[in-house]
Amino acid sequence: MAGIDPAEEINELAGTLRSIQDVLDLDAMRKQIAELEQQVAAPDLWDDPDQAQKVTSKLSHLQGELNRVEGVARRLDDLTVLYELAAEEGDDDTRAEADKELETLKSDIGALEVRTLLSGEYDAREALVTINSQAGGVDAADWAEMLLRMYLRYAERKGYATEVYDTSYAEEAGIKSATFTIKAPYAYGTLRGEHGTHRLVRISPFDNQGRRQTSFAGVDIVPVVEQTDHIDINEDEIRVDVYRSSGPGGQGVNTTDSAVRITHLPSGIVVSCQNERSQLQNRATAMNVLQAKLLERKRQEEAEKMSELRGATTTSWGTQIRNYVLHPYQIVKDLRTGTEAGNPSAVLDGDLDEFIESEIRWMRRQESGTD
Repeated sequence: MAGIDPAEEINELAGTLRSIQDVLDLDAMRKQIAELEQQVAAPDLWDDPDQAQKVTSKLSHLQGELNRVEGVARRLDDLTVLYELAAEEGDDDTRAEADKELETLKSDIGALEVRTLLSGEYDAREALVTINSQAGGVDAADWAEMLLRMYLRYAERKGYATEVYDTSYAEEAGIKSATFTIKAPYAYGTLRGEHGTHRLVRISPFDNQGRRQTSFAGVDIVPVVEQTDHIDINEDEIRVDVYRSSGPGGQGVNTTDSAVRITHLPSGIVVSCQNERSQLQNRATAMNVLQAKLLERKRQEEAEKMSELRGATTTSWGTQIRNYVLHPYQIVKDLRTGTEAGNPSAVLDGDLDEFIESEIRWMRRQESGTD
């Protein structure tokens, strides 16, 4: 820290924080929190459990966001006092503590700044995530299951609710595919950069000769549909199949043909749901998943048309985006942002913040044409 004036850095951070507060509009946020608190206090709130969950989730998210911003502002004020105290007392330990807090605040304010970049049309939505095993045989199926765990652990670390709609298990190990939602405001905007192919390199636990294996899995992330979305699906455009839900090893989860698979014939999109006991509930959920995927397809088509009109090339994130190397060395590297981590086990346990923040900044630069 020698040669750097902490006061200047604190002033810079304070300026950045003021910009963040302006963009987030804290007064409007407080007003919205008060309105949601009134809704939560209503005695008939839980008459509609789905709506109640949305209201309570949104309230919790806004309260958490407001507390984060206000907490950072208080810490920034306290930091100035801490540096003054260290200077007055000539206390090296207090100065070291202040320096450490300054670095932490830089990181925390940087994370808040990333949140202000989530201003896309669907960014505030919940996220619908589908993971598919790709090339690599049984290793790819195992890799797809590892990615499923990674994202569920990420959501758990963040306190986000999740619901797994469908899991298709592979014969030997792992999964062919899985579909789940992350039920938190801005989940789609936060995670949409994870869309693409993820590549794993490791010594295969399924190869008795202990050879190195490369395997691939695809992650598809779309915004959850809302009542205001207009996605018309004609009954004659879909084929509905019912089948018996199954778990790993082919064990029956229940004894009736309650799982539902819907094929959208014009697009070829196939979705399924088996987490509910009722066939009607599974069909309703599968239709919601289908609507979300069709909404994303519509959004992509509109983006391509706009790009053509502007004479721009459309950016696609559906290619290989990240490498996870476990052998002969250990590293996780994002191919777009260059972000690296030398501890793959932590990343695979859901520690994704650094990757997600850097890809949000990267996507914003791509979309604004400033890269």
